[in-house]
Formats: sequence, structure tokens, C-alpha cells
Amino acid sequence: MLAGRTKADHNCEVYRNFHHTRTGMLRKFLIALSLLALSLPGLASQAEAADITGTAKVRAGDAVAIGNTRIRLGGIDAPAVDQLCLNNKGERWTCGIAARDELAKYVDGKNWVCHARSIDRRGRTVARCDVGGEDIQKWLVRAGWALAYTRMSHDYEADEKAAREAKAGMWQGAFIAPWDWRVRNKKTTILGATKPPDGAHAILLASASGPVAPSPDCTIKGNVNTAGECIYHRPTSRWYAQIKMKISKGTRWFCSVEEAEDAGCRETKR
Repeated sequence: MLAGRTKADHNCEVYRNFHHTRTGMLRKFLIALSLLALSLPGLASQAEAADITGTAKVRAGDAVAIGNTRIRLGGIDAPAVDQLCLNNKGERWTCGIAARDELAKYVDGKNWVCHARSIDRRGRTVARCDVGGEDIQKWLVRAGWALAYTRMSHDYEADEKAAREAKAGMWQGAFIAPWDWRVRNKKTTILGATKPPDGAHAILLASASGPVAPSPDCTIKGNVNTAGECIYHRPTSRWYAQIKMKISKGTRWFCSVEEAEDAGCRETKR
């Protein structure tokens, strides 16, 4: 042992050398493993390639659940359940509920095969789904119950054009694109076949959160607390009656706990 060095110094140096060697070996192993994964595409994409099959419970026009798996239909965007549109007479109607119910009716009892693509920020599986051998996203867009979500995919642009020309579904009247409605974009263009009445922007952007629920089965209240969190309240919760459902960005109705949680809300602790 060198002069001036203690046994503890020697032991520390031995440990550092061992740790450095082990770390280097681990790094080389991980690099080799990564290269192996890249050389075997099937291994790298095994999780994505796994299909999800079964009958589905429809949550919204673009969201379903198969067993315990929550699925967001990729490449499209449908109105939220509490979004309202205008019909061809300029009257409000619950297009979000209609989109959900029309999808549920169309796929009733049929088997789904969903090809997983990714996981979104809410923990849902983004997938492309076939129902009875039919691309269900394509059907939704062509029937006018959803729009092609071109930020993610251009697969359904032709179907949206066909729906617009046929004045199908939402295209019969006037509406706000779902992605603009969610953020209450006041500068958005009103879509549809009907010339919107004066003040239509205010009507369409503010229609979701009025004092009356859009449907009798939509009784869950959602609001945003001072920390910016979305909180949902069931009718049995302590503060339910005190939450005023005003026309604002901060409050909205939900038709189920699953829908509230899919929107990123958590249940009140009281």
C-alpha cells in the first residue's frame, strides 16, 4: 500500500473501479439490447401489434371500452357528449349525445378488432378499429358524426368531404369542430350546411355548460379548482348542490364517471 494512504482509501478506490467496470458493462449490454430490438421489428412493435378484440361499450362518438381497455379511435374527432350543435332550423340539439348513441346503435352486439397504435396522455389506447370487418372510423366520418383529425391522419378526408356534401349528421346544420370547441376558440370557423344565425359563435361555444344537463343521464358535474385541476362531483357528493353550472370554460356535465376520468378529471375528495 502506498505511503500516506489508509486502508479505507484503498477500499474506496477498489469500489470505484468495480462500480466503473460494472457500469460500463451494463451500458454495453443495454446498447447491444437496443441494437437487437432494432434488428427485429417484430420485437420492437410487439406491444403495438397486439389486437384488442371483443364487444365494446361506447363512451362517446370516438371513445369506447373493450373489457378494461379504454380506447380512443384514432384519426378522427367526434363531439364531446355535452357539445351542442345547431340543426338546419337554427335550433340547438345534442349532437354529442347523438354521435355516441348512433355509434352504439350501429355496433350493437358486434365484435370489434382494434389495432393499437399508441397510448395518449390520458392513458387510453389509440387504435384503428374494425367492426364486423368495417373500418368504424370511416363510417363515423362518412355518417357525419365525426371529423377527420388531420393533425394526426389524412385517412378520412375524402369521407369528410362526402359527409359534408350529403349534409349528413352534424353537417345538416352548424357546429364547431370538436378540437376548437374543447378550448372554446372564439376565432374558429363555424362549419356546416346552414348559414349560422347572428351570435352563433357565442351559442355554440357556450352551449355545453349551461344550468340544464344536455341529457337526463348526464348528472355528474365537473369544475376546475384553484390549482387548475378538473374535479368531478356525483349527485351524492357534499358540494354537488353548491356547484353552479354557469356558461363558462370551467364547468361541464358528464354522463358517466368513465367519461369524466377520460377527460382528465378526478373525483372530489369530499
